[in-house]
Amino acid sequence: MLNKILWIIAAGIVAIMIWPEPEITYGPGVRAPKQPLQTNLSNASGFKHQDYTITPLANFSINAKVLSRENYYSGREADLSPVDFALGWGRMSDESILQHFDISQRNRWYYWRSDNMPIPRNEISSSSANMHLIPANNQIKGQLARVKKGQVISLKGKLVKVNAADGWRWQSSLSRTDTGDGACELIWVESIRVH
Repeated sequence: MLNKILWIIAAGIVAIMIWPEPEITYGPGVRAPKQPLQTNLSNASGFKHQDYTITPLANFSINAKVLSRENYYSGREADLSPVDFALGWGRMSDESILQHFDISQRNRWYYWRSDNMPIPRNEISSSSANMHLIPANNQIKGQLARVKKGQVISLKGKLVKVNAADGWRWQSSLSRTDTGDGACELIWVESIRVH
């Protein structure tokens, strides 16, 4: 009898862990109309974080809709950035547009697919991005962990490059229009607000 109870409890825990959370919806309309704000920095000093040197490349702030989110648990990148958000702004924050897309994330990439393109491909690329998020402290880490798909959020921090003593490095894109390998933003997140 005890084994059966333990099995039911374990099955319930697994179901909770893998059951997708409901997406937050707001209805049609652009929810994050403005482009991200970025001010590039020159000769900014790096600082130590864990076993890495983090060098700010730009001040960065964004108001955007969470199109998808993915947690990561293993590897060097996950030690620094336990979560990626695929974010959309402009028409990529409008649910009447987003309903035409299948959006997913895996292996630190953001993917979209649409059978009938509701907006031009270059607008999709320039109005959405995968963002690797490095929380500046444990409070920010907890706040990022609670963000749900579909929410509109504001992030502030720095676009950064990360270096390790053994030569490993990870660097943010500084462009909103690039695609492919190296196109993701790597953000040192100093504040987050859910709208």
